[in-house]
Amino acid sequence: MTTLSKSIVARISSLGFSTYNIVDIDDFSTHHGDRFFKYIKHKHHGTMAWLEQTAPRRSHPHNLWPDAKSALVLGMNYGPDSDPLKSLAHKDKATISVYARNKDYHGLIKGRLKELAGLLARDTGKDVKVFVDTTPLMEKPLAAAAGLGWQGKHTNLVSREFGSWLFLGVILSAEELTPTPLHTGDCGSCQLCLDICPTDAFPNPYQIDARKCISYLTIEFKGKVDLELRAKLGNRIYGCDDCLAVCPWNKFAQTAREAKLQARDDLNAPALAELATLNDQEFRSRFSGSAIKRIGRDQFIRNVLYAIGNSADTTLISAAQSHTTDENPVISDAAQWALHRLNKVSMR
Repeated sequence: MTTLSKSIVARISSLGFSTYNIVDIDDFSTHHGDRFFKYIKHKHHGTMAWLEQTAPRRSHPHNLWPDAKSALVLGMNYGPDSDPLKSLAHKDKATISVYARNKDYHGLIKGRLKELAGLLARDTGKDVKVFVDTTPLMEKPLAAAAGLGWQGKHTNLVSREFGSWLFLGVILSAEELTPTPLHTGDCGSCQLCLDICPTDAFPNPYQIDARKCISYLTIEFKGKVDLELRAKLGNRIYGCDDCLAVCPWNKFAQTAREAKLQARDDLNAPALAELATLNDQEFRSRFSGSAIKRIGRDQFIRNVLYAIGNSADTTLISAAQSHTTDENPVISDAAQWALHRLNKVSMR
């Protein structure tokens, strides 16, 4: 087996990665694939059809690349400098998931992974492939198998050193790299992440139903959110960090070192009234380079209107009113719902 060279180890650190480990692909359990197939069987993936379409390849790295022998799994800390849950109390402001408050991490990490992959290919003479959450690979189970942490009851990775705040990247190699000794952890009896979920998206510990998850509803789901779920969105307009932020292991977490992952001032609790006025060009300009841009202006405005409807702030009535005749039925529906709720508040 081959050990990573000192130059690669040094470069991992200088590129801003916070942790890394290696897993032997032959030892990666098929149990993870079995769990994923059950997830699909129960329709917990909602409208994310690509998950079902790619399930056979996603179930094990060998199904994606038969020549893979090892996985170098890397984590980059994106820990926030304050408690993400505090912004939920300011209902006239928007809450944006921590990971989306600056540059889209996919491009940032992929470029750095490619550099490392090139060094690894040079050292070993073997092929490599790079993955950052955009291809059918189960990064979280691989990270757990490599010993970067463990999958908590909320299904996300939990790290002893970085809590909930790690972006993951994977380099698969056709070389047999020396695996890292496994040091696991667990959640014990804690279930704070399950209890805090506003929409009860966890049918059981270690299981998630995306159809109820606020991250799914605000990012992946394109239509009209069910009425019983809208009020539970609160002021979350892009993603949700509740189950991550409440984890006790975050007491050991560190603030992100990478400047491009530190929150922009204008994305820390921006005013709903301002966001509701954005036209398409303004939306694209404001969120250029951000993960938020990928959902498009119309879905973004839909989310903002749901938050306005949950604000109980009657000064936002005009913001809702301005969208009630929008040609997009999803936006006009959201605006009418928000206006109805705010009018009820004004009549009290």
